[in-house]
Amino acid sequence: MTAIPSPSQAVWYLGPLPIRAYSLLMVLAVAVGIWVTQRRWTARGGERGTVGDIATWAVPFGMIGARIYHVATDWQQYFGPGKNPLRSFAIWEGGISIWGAVAGGALGAWLACRRRGIPLRDFADAAAPGIALGQVIARWGNWFNQELYGRPTTLPWALEIDAAHRPRGMESTATYHPTFLYESLWDLGVAGFVLWAERRFRLDRGRAFALYAAAYTTGRAWIEWLRMDPAPLILGLRFNVWTALLVFGAAVAYLTATRQTPTAPAAQGQSVAEDESNPRPTMAANPSRWRPKM
Repeated sequence: MTAIPSPSQAVWYLGPLPIRAYSLLMVLAVAVGIWVTQRRWTARGGERGTVGDIATWAVPFGMIGARIYHVATDWQQYFGPGKNPLRSFAIWEGGISIWGAVAGGALGAWLACRRRGIPLRDFADAAAPGIALGQVIARWGNWFNQELYGRPTTLPWALEIDAAHRPRGMESTATYHPTFLYESLWDLGVAGFVLWAERRFRLDRGRAFALYAAAYTTGRAWIEWLRMDPAPLILGLRFNVWTALLVFGAAVAYLTATRQTPTAPAAQGQSVAEDESNPRPTMAANPSRWRPKM
């Protein structure tokens, strides 16, 4: 039987300093996301350096939000009889969530955009594909850690999990759905889909980001359904499935509410001179009219 092997090591030591594969991938994911966003921002007429300034707010807020969401949804690990609440701060032990990362990052980006007088929705449009590509990279951290895999399977692309990382009571089951790979490939498709849709349709005013949110949550819902790590259940569904459905509904509602309307034709008899006396605003003055170039 064929299977995808899991890495035998996820941490290396440089003297007393641990170098974790997941941390390296997170740093790379953030760097790629910032680079892609910067290219898109400047291609739309944005000022160089703006993305870096906003990232200094968005990245720390995103990490804090990622940890808060994890602790809030898995609070039994940290609070209650026999638990140590201080472990809730031990982020190096693992435990972050993309839901909290995006929410926290959005709050940090909003604060930074507000200081600069930039509409958050325009920055979010520029950032959407970069966020998806960052997720493509970061998901491979689960592969190194042998965590967050799916149900048992014997498919040719099954993921082989070492005995020490298998669920209790399933020590004899060696292969599982590689949900990290499913989500990584899905996110790559989401990035491409958003880029294609921007070229095919006019997506502005936060619509590119809303499309990213709708597309991502569509995949995350069924991938989450495959996972078998412990999670809170509501009406028989994992909490994160409900989160995906809620975000999907909000994204679709936003796309519907902001759908484009045809531009009204010029009044009959209006002269060219009259029209040129009110020129179209520049990209810098009206970011919501920027055209995507990447």
